[in-house]
Amino acid sequence: MLLLQQRIFDRKDYETGGMIIMIKRYKWTLFAASLMILCPIIVGIIFWDQLPDMIPTHFGSDNQVNGWTSKPVAVFGMPLFLLAMEFFCAFMVGADPKRKNINQKLMRAILWMIPILSVVTNLISYAIALGMSVDTGMVVNILLGIMFVIMGNYMHKIKQNYSVGIKLPWTLNSEENWNRTHRVASWLFIMGGAIFVINGFLQSKWVLFAFLACVFLIPAGYSFYLYKKEYKNHRQLD
Repeated sequence: MLLLQQRIFDRKDYETGGMIIMIKRYKWTLFAASLMILCPIIVGIIFWDQLPDMIPTHFGSDNQVNGWTSKPVAVFGMPLFLLAMEFFCAFMVGADPKRKNINQKLMRAILWMIPILSVVTNLISYAIALGMSVDTGMVVNILLGIMFVIMGNYMHKIKQNYSVGIKLPWTLNSEENWNRTHRVASWLFIMGGAIFVINGFLQSKWVLFAFLACVFLIPAGYSFYLYKKEYKNHRQLD
């Protein structure tokens, strides 16, 4: 019983230490990213009197507004929520027993994604609330496409871990499965990102299914295929 308690405390110390190391390693990235996440609050305060009481925060595939949020929540609540998500991601990676396997350049790229989303999405909401015409479908598609292309460039460099990458039972069980799956996924993420960028001009609903196939279904299916192939080979040897 005492041994079990000691192991629990050791794990908590390890996770706490990992979070501290994570914050120290990326402190300037987190600092700059946090400032960028909170920038929409300053913009919202500047235009507070011009902004309506209800601000559009959700849009359909036809670029029409289908969701509104009160001005205080939109201006203050959303950036603060995204700031909390930023540090939650950092803490989760810090608690990962295999955090050393995560490529630092990719981690920094991930930490910059939430700030960019915060600025773009909030400024779009403000602009539309102030009566400006914004093609939300084009902006969001191109932005997400670029992000997936960037992730695809680092995907093949990710080593086995529990936080970043394609975390399936078969990839986590086999390092070879992980590496081969991520090499394939690297190209698929780049292709999926390119599809999203093109869809910024086409804005077709069907393109979304092609993107999901590239980014999720094909890598998962390929990983399972590798697992079954390896399992079959082991049975033949037995």
